[in-house]
Amino acid sequence: MNVSLYQAASALDATSRWQEVISENLASSPVPGYRKQEVSFNATSAGMRPGVVPSELGGAQQLAIPQARTSTSFLSGEMKFTGETTHVAIDGKAFFEVELPSGDTAYTRDGEFQLNSAGQLVTKQGYPVLSEGGPIVVALDRREPLSISASGEISQGAEVKGRLKLTAFSDEQLLKHNGGGLFLADDPALQTIGAAGSTVRQGWLEGSNASVVGEMANLLTAMRTYEANQRVIQLHDERMGKAITELSGS
Repeated sequence: MNVSLYQAASALDATSRWQEVISENLASSPVPGYRKQEVSFNATSAGMRPGVVPSELGGAQQLAIPQARTSTSFLSGEMKFTGETTHVAIDGKAFFEVELPSGDTAYTRDGEFQLNSAGQLVTKQGYPVLSEGGPIVVALDRREPLSISASGEISQGAEVKGRLKLTAFSDEQLLKHNGGGLFLADDPALQTIGAAGSTVRQGWLEGSNASVVGEMANLLTAMRTYEANQRVIQLHDERMGKAITELSGS
């Protein structure tokens, strides 16, 4: 068995996954509150080398292949002032709750909300933003501006329309990345811990924590790593072809 050939092929697969993650980070970097994906590499055991007696040589002769693992960075992004009354950002670790078309609840840090034709506060995708009592609806025919307090309470004039539902989690790494800055809390081990001291800023948006410059640098590194492993496979293929030719001619 050609061990290095399998290792190079596994490295190609891992590096390809790295490039996919970088592409997603670059595409989502303009999304407010986006949490970038990160890739780490580790060696995974793939059995013993041929002809090795474990009792004699121990674990040092085990085969190892590279494997890519993804995780999410939950570091906060830069706060940017917009002045829009329906834009909100969170100071702290909490998330906004939104309702998906399926009826499931998703969580996001993207506070670039807007009002639809029915006066409902929704995300850019049109998903209703949830309060502690359900979707938030305001009167479009009234001139009073919306006011959102630090606790997330939404008022139109003197009338309270609801309070933004802020939710934090016991372990953010258990959240399932759902694209577009959305997360799902499907893991049964995940526990909610309320707002966890988070506050809301009206007229502000939190930027993505993905750096375009940093991701471009990572992309160059990933491409060069991919090309290097591709060359290793090519060299093995040429060597095996040469060996077959020489053996068939002898």
